[in-house]
Amino acid sequence: MRAWVGMAALLLAGCVGNQEPRPLTPKQTAELDKALAGKVAGEKVSCINREPQSNLTVISNNVLLYKVSRKLVYKNELIGSCNGLTYGDTMIVRSFGSQLCRGDFTSSANLMTGMITGSCALGDFTPYRTPPQGK
Repeated sequence: MRAWVGMAALLLAGCVGNQEPRPLTPKQTAELDKALAGKVAGEKVSCINREPQSNLTVISNNVLLYKVSRKLVYKNELIGSCNGLTYGDTMIVRSFGSQLCRGDFTSSANLMTGMITGSCALGDFTPYRTPPQGK
C-alpha cells in the first residue's frame, strides 16, 4: 500500500511542472508591445465571454492575447506553463458555460503525435482598450 501512495505522490509532483513563468524573449516582448500599442490597461477581470469568437494570439507559453476587436484586447498570463504553444501546439480549454474564466484548466497538445505537451490554467484577464479620441 505504501508503494502506491509513494507512486501517486511522485506522479502528482510530475504533473505540477514549472510554475514560474519564463521571462519574455526580446522578440516576444516586441510582439506584445506591437499588439498592445496605443491601448491602455484596465482593471483585471476573472472571466470574459466566449462570444463573439475572439482571436487568440500566443505570445509565449505563459502569455496569451484574446483580440475581441480593434479597440479591445485581453491579456492573459497563464497559471503554470503550457509548453508547446510557441511551437504551434493546439490549446485545449476545459471550461463550463459561455465564459472563459480564471482557473479554467488548459492543456497544450501536439495533434500530429497526440501527445499532451503542457498543462496550465487561465489567469486573470487584463483588458487593453484604445482610449477615446480627444476633440
